[in-house]
Amino acid sequence: MPVRMGGPADPETFVRHPHAPLAALARIVPPLCILAACAPTPAPVPPVAAPTPTPTTVAPPTVVVLPPAGPTGPVELCGRGTVQRTGDGRLFNHFPYPDMPASALIDAPTTLGGSCKVHPAMAGDLYRLLAAADADPAIAGTLRAVSCHRSEALQRQTFCGGIGVNGSGSFAERAWASAPPGHSEHSTGYVIDFGTSTSTACNAEACFAATPAGRWLRTNAAKFGFEMSFPAGNKQQVKWEPWHWRWVGTTPNEAGAAPARSIFLQARTRFPAEPKVD
Repeated sequence: MPVRMGGPADPETFVRHPHAPLAALARIVPPLCILAACAPTPAPVPPVAAPTPTPTTVAPPTVVVLPPAGPTGPVELCGRGTVQRTGDGRLFNHFPYPDMPASALIDAPTTLGGSCKVHPAMAGDLYRLLAAADADPAIAGTLRAVSCHRSEALQRQTFCGGIGVNGSGSFAERAWASAPPGHSEHSTGYVIDFGTSTSTACNAEACFAATPAGRWLRTNAAKFGFEMSFPAGNKQQVKWEPWHWRWVGTTPNEAGAAPARSIFLQARTRFPAEPKVD
């Protein structure tokens, strides 16, 4: 049966004439070239050059150059000969410190007990520290001051009175626990050796760290600008003194903090305190 022209093929036509559907389909669907082969060919996309990476400039590390800590050369000690300072001014690992005149100091709070002089710049933080301690039932009213400002003359008595007559070796042994005159942080007026009225046998002893007062200071003293100068295992190679706290202010901008931080710059930079104040 011939294929009917002019209209769509019926189902019967597709069955009886297998090639007829192609002709009929051509009447309905445009040739393939219209859909694909004959479509305009898009212009090729030019290759995009990969961007050249910008070299990263690495800033050189900042080198902090500290000023000399103090005078160098030999120093006469305890009337028993001279001892050589190290190149940075230290004597038996202790840095030199200025001797704050008594006229520049004030009395510490009487609750610390005894006669105790401190630098006035630290007074505000010291009062706040004591108020916080008194608000804690575990140590309320028990903090004491074993030692505060010590003049260079008093430090000489303290240091020299504790050594024998065996020369510089004895000086080194003594310096492990006590700074030579002119090299004690106490002479600045910014330091307090804290103690406790409940465990006096541990005052100025390592066991102070385990007392309620010692534990409280370790947790809280830095909040009031105080840091432990000589922590356990310190690289300055000075005896661990959990009772010895120097004041540097809670921040660099606190009134009076800048001079204190300047005095302790060498020690704080090379042998950081722990706990410390940032």
